[in-house]
Amino acid sequence: MSVVANIYWCQPILIELSIAFNYDLSYRYAAGLLFIAPLGDIIRRRPLILLLTFISVSLTFGVAFTSNFIAFQVLSFFIGVVTCVPQILIPLAADLAPPEKRASAISIVLSGLLLGILLARVISGLIAEFVSWRVVYYVAIGLQALILGMLYLLLPDFPVRNTGITYFGILRSMAKFSVTEPLLIQACLVCMASMACFSNFWVTLTFLLGGTPYNYSTLVIGLFGLVGMFGVFMAPLIGRMVDHLVPWVATVFATLGLLVFQGIQTGAGGIHIAAVIIVCFGIDVFRQMQQVSLTTAVLGIDPKARSRLNAIVLISVRL
Repeated sequence: MSVVANIYWCQPILIELSIAFNYDLSYRYAAGLLFIAPLGDIIRRRPLILLLTFISVSLTFGVAFTSNFIAFQVLSFFIGVVTCVPQILIPLAADLAPPEKRASAISIVLSGLLLGILLARVISGLIAEFVSWRVVYYVAIGLQALILGMLYLLLPDFPVRNTGITYFGILRSMAKFSVTEPLLIQACLVCMASMACFSNFWVTLTFLLGGTPYNYSTLVIGLFGLVGMFGVFMAPLIGRMVDHLVPWVATVFATLGLLVFQGIQTGAGGIHIAAVIIVCFGIDVFRQMQQVSLTTAVLGIDPKARSRLNAIVLISVRL
């Protein structure tokens, strides 16, 4: 949760950051998904997760204290690369859960990921209202260090499913999966379009709420993440629903829900704040349902390649 937040701390403070720096972590995160997340198929995931979280904590120190633009860019790049920890946890959860509860397990991990995204917006908005934006990253250091300790104490281990395959072998297999598995290709296309709309909503929300007719402060903009949290708390119910449905039925239902709420935002988002609040809740619920159902379907293609399959889906999300 706190690791993936590294990408989203900046969103409520985009105006402040634009004065000091100009950066975007999206492509850095995609690099981590491509080159690091698939390692979960050939090495034990517990030590990999612990190492990546430790590196993330260390690099965040540099971001918080540097005043050099180039150093900030370099550190941001590597933070984005190691922020793929949740995408290593998802296949691990799928391996640990029984088949009939796999969607529920995946939904819990995904809800943690979304909660990290939303909490990052809320916390950074609150902090930036009263102190420097750098304090946002000081808090990030503390939260990640806390999570590192909890992972060390609580994270279960799981044996490696594949032996005899090389690192470049898993990269080649990912390329093969990407063009030979129809289910995977369809899931990637759906995720690509859906996440583009989801990200567009949350990023531009900062400027919608900060401009006419609302003119809200950074503090209030950050608090809008609380609305989305109510959608995240629906994760257990969403997981149970997907467990009892054909994944593609759940995907179609979720996609229709997203269309409805995107329509509300388009028609009334700039007219009345009630519309924005409703959309913040609805778009998180149905985007989560869509991601859980698609991930559940894709991870069933090959149990020995779950880290690679999940990485492919998430790379499509970042395109």
